[in-house]
Amino acid sequence: MSETPTSADIHLIQAILPHRYPFLLVDKVRAIDGTSSAVGIKNVTMNEPHFQGHFPGTPIMPGVTIVEAMAQTAAVMVGTTLNLTDGNMLIYFMGIDGCKFRRKVIPGDVLEMNIETTRGKAGGKVWKFKGVATVDGEMAAEAEFTAMMDMQG
Repeated sequence: MSETPTSADIHLIQAILPHRYPFLLVDKVRAIDGTSSAVGIKNVTMNEPHFQGHFPGTPIMPGVTIVEAMAQTAAVMVGTTLNLTDGNMLIYFMGIDGCKFRRKVIPGDVLEMNIETTRGKAGGKVWKFKGVATVDGEMAAEAEFTAMMDMQG
């Protein structure tokens, strides 16, 4: 019997998520505690395509991509714990609630996404999560979100 990993590198992330450049928004997931919680890491660089237009001369990571990075972290947490590494999992947002942005996220920042599951279980399709994204310990964003995780045959 093998132990469930408590972290996911980029290779495991790509085995779980269908996302690829330019929409893969999590570089590493650590502190995976089953399907209860995890911490995602996104190294923000100037090379990302959204900085060309958001905003020229003053690059700021769009808030929607911060929320997406939190959702990808949640999917990696669930996928790692439930051993869903066949690349057939699709994840769809169903709702985003209480979303607030508190700080700009700019190139050079390390975005840390702390995710907690508030509803969901193995075999279930609908999951709810609470996420808080921080940079250097300062809150950048927070949101509660609901997602459907659909396994493709």
